[in-house]
Amino acid sequence: MPTGEFSLREIPFSFAGSWLDVSPVVAQATVADDLHLVSHRHGMHAVLALVPEGGAGPVAATPSELTWGNGRIRAAFASPEVLRIAGRGAGLRIRAAEATLTPFTGTYFFTDPVGGAAVFTSYETGYRYRVTVLSGQSRTVGAEALGTAERAVVVDGDAWEVAIEELPGTAAPYRPETPFDDVVAAARAEFTAFADAVAPWRTERTPAAELACYVLWSAIVAPSGFVGRPAVLMSKHWMDKVWSWDHCFNALALAAGRPELAWHQFQVVFDHQDAHGALPDSVTHAEVLRNFVKPPIHGWALGRLRRRLPGQDLGRAYRQLAAWTTFWLDHRRVPGQPFAHYEHGNDSGWDNATPFARRRLVQSPDLAAFLVLQLNELAALAEDPAEAARWRAAAEEMRTALLDQLWDGTRFVSRSVTGEEIRTGTSLLDLMPIVLGEHLPPDVRDKVVAGLEEHLTDVGLATELPTSTYYEPDGYWRGPVWAPVTVLIEDGLRRAGAVDLADRVSARFRAVCEKSGFAENFDALTGEGLRDRAYTWTAAAYLLLAGDAEARRSAVVSE
Repeated sequence: MPTGEFSLREIPFSFAGSWLDVSPVVAQATVADDLHLVSHRHGMHAVLALVPEGGAGPVAATPSELTWGNGRIRAAFASPEVLRIAGRGAGLRIRAAEATLTPFTGTYFFTDPVGGAAVFTSYETGYRYRVTVLSGQSRTVGAEALGTAERAVVVDGDAWEVAIEELPGTAAPYRPETPFDDVVAAARAEFTAFADAVAPWRTERTPAAELACYVLWSAIVAPSGFVGRPAVLMSKHWMDKVWSWDHCFNALALAAGRPELAWHQFQVVFDHQDAHGALPDSVTHAEVLRNFVKPPIHGWALGRLRRRLPGQDLGRAYRQLAAWTTFWLDHRRVPGQPFAHYEHGNDSGWDNATPFARRRLVQSPDLAAFLVLQLNELAALAEDPAEAARWRAAAEEMRTALLDQLWDGTRFVSRSVTGEEIRTGTSLLDLMPIVLGEHLPPDVRDKVVAGLEEHLTDVGLATELPTSTYYEPDGYWRGPVWAPVTVLIEDGLRRAGAVDLADRVSARFRAVCEKSGFAENFDALTGEGLRDRAYTWTAAAYLLLAGDAEARRSAVVSE
């Protein structure tokens, strides 16, 4: 595949700020024969099929341009709301996607010299999709038909061009301001500026860095609905949400080059913090889900962010973090017990991990470790010395309890809220206290590091030991390698002084991304990409690890 190209079956073609993409992926793990215009308002909905009259032929996608129809049809985003499509010697049928659109609401022809426009209306998204013929010949099919009749706009001729807009209602007819080639050039320039800002260090040693930048850039959406600020979705496939821990990794990856956008990523979930301090499970254009929460890694993330983002409103962040921490201590802790608990595996982010196989209310060592870091971050942020001392004392109290009650002398264990120990001995979750880094006693650190060595395959850190009876190659959190825990563990190892293992964890994860792209997770033995193939926290993890590795290399060279 030529440099800059990517597979449209794995990564959708989109544009920063847009709620649209072009892709054959039309639903969860569902690939259509034809390319579709897909909207992510009110969920993922394929709204228009884009069908070349002479056959689709090979599809070539770059960050700025899409080509198909045997190379005779080209598409590029003129803006987040407008897709331009140009053809030469091949016609295009733009039709309502099956079972997703109402009947044609009308075909409106304007006296504008650039031609007419047809409007499709989607109940699923609540938006209109206007097709304006800018040049060439066109005809409409099924404009007055109901039921199962096809409804389409067909454009053809030696040369033609159309614009497709996503409209919340009515608006003036689209009038092109620049030629198609200039639209492509502008999109290329905008993406290049983003990549240069976010990954200025990229070289031939980091061959996946530019594509990682595209995965992030193309998943940005403009403020709309419940998403009140520019945000990076986890994917513009079916995982098109912002979850309440995923956003931290995207924020960190953006921090150095796009600090304002990075801060928006950290804040977008806190915009929906409730009166008890809890964060939602996820946020989308049309819903805020509160059926679960996610792990409190935000103190860890904020500690890294504030070193990269000087000048942000840390007073606001302190109040948010204090409320989030208090939620865990006051509302997720049995009175008289030292540990907070998860009510479900989904709360931990490790949905089906083995510590939750038989119990739902689980006091796990990762949660205690995250809260220790968060309490220490609050102590660092507090302006009142008495408050800072209170947070530090709470952190030390929880760290001591973690070592006294959840460390059995050889490994960390989980337990139910009734005190029953939960021993799997095979889940990577039990080794997550490595995030405490320098705060772990040397003997505990050494045993945890040894346990992590057992989980490290040639691909990366397996979330379940491959020798475990629970292990599944595509078992979600029972085997596959995941980006977020890789970043958290690599950072903890490095702070704990286990630099060699940290280097290997980083290198192997970067290698699997370079081989298999930015999938939601990876088979721990083969490296095959699994589930959603355009996951932004995977791309963010690659950028974080690769950028840090390049910085270390530069430091050595300059010595």
